[in-house]
Amino acid sequence: MFRRIFYVVILYVITVYYSIRMMRVDPATATPEEYDYWGFKWAETAVKLAKLKVEVDMGNIDPNGHYVFIGNHQSNLDIPVVFNALRNYRVRFVAKKSLFDIPVYGKALAHAGHISIDRENRRAAMKSLNEAVEKAKSGFSPVIFPEGTRNKNPEDLMEFKVGGIIIALKSGLPVVPFVMTNTSKIMGKGQLILNNGPTIRFKALPPIDTSKYSLKDRDKFTEELRELMRKEYKELLKKG
Repeated sequence: MFRRIFYVVILYVITVYYSIRMMRVDPATATPEEYDYWGFKWAETAVKLAKLKVEVDMGNIDPNGHYVFIGNHQSNLDIPVVFNALRNYRVRFVAKKSLFDIPVYGKALAHAGHISIDRENRRAAMKSLNEAVEKAKSGFSPVIFPEGTRNKNPEDLMEFKVGGIIIALKSGLPVVPFVMTNTSKIMGKGQLILNNGPTIRFKALPPIDTSKYSLKDRDKFTEELRELMRKEYKELLKKG
């Protein structure tokens, strides 16, 4: 438990530090590398601080490609792990509005271009979805956790919410599903102990051409995507 407390305290300090540095970057004049730097630096530091062992399998994903990434979610550690794994793709996370209300950190998230979704306000949520689509079309790659929250059950995926699927379909970009294992074993939701023994496994699946799906097909696409990811997730679990 002491190890987790120490990690959380130190992570809080570096989060505030990198948030302040991020807010000093002017997105209007910064290069893409300068604009993205502090977010990636935070993720890199968070992974090293926890002494995480991470295996990343990007498969045949084009390192210069432009995608919507959709993956499972089990731990707060998922954010820095995904940031590191996808650092070539100018990723921006689609996240709940409450995170953007956190002092300093929330302002840095907004300043960096991450996407706030207000699930309590349908009209605001639709506006956010449209903003996410425009951001995707402008060159960023949204990262979506369609389960909507951290999953406490490491044996299976939760049901997917449709909001993120709408972003994927309206953007017109290929969807790259990804699955991760073992982040919940290391620091799961409500877990008091940080156990960095297990290896985190991250696997990107082949891109899906969304042009064959219309917005009316969102429920079908959601179901097919979840079944594909469930199958791959269970296979990845076998590696321990």
